[in-house]
Amino acid sequence: MTIPNHITLDDLPTMPVGEIAAQAGDQLALLKQEADERLRSAKTLCDWLDGAIALKYGDQAQEVRRGDGKDTGTVRLQDGQVTVVAELPKRIDWDQAMLAGLVERIRADGADPAEYVDIAFSVPERKYTSWPKDIRQEFEPARTVRTGKPKFRLLLGEEAR
Repeated sequence: MTIPNHITLDDLPTMPVGEIAAQAGDQLALLKQEADERLRSAKTLCDWLDGAIALKYGDQAQEVRRGDGKDTGTVRLQDGQVTVVAELPKRIDWDQAMLAGLVERIRADGADPAEYVDIAFSVPERKYTSWPKDIRQEFEPARTVRTGKPKFRLLLGEEAR
């Protein structure tokens, strides 16, 4: 049984955004809940499939990398008509305290640390807001506030808190 004036997720791609926005709040909330559930389900399915693919090709890819004398990077495998491109990216983390000490040593030796490392400063917003006003004013010219992408949650049958 279809409910009159009830749109479905399958209807959305053919509708103008303004028409969707004109729907009642409860209709939008139901659509959003259904879309979120489909997304969760699709992500779970993708994760499950990615796990199966990693199980099937992971050891082979590692053997090819080992044969090439590398631990990371991209290798290609052939499985019948399928070319499998197996990527194992390299992620590097640096000990920040150690790097700071090395930068000071380079500077003390009379060299320019910028020739060796990129140096960036940041101020956690929590710290900034707890500073006295006069210190905050000194830093304000160096501070830019940008907004992120707006997000909305539609809670059907729940009151706003």
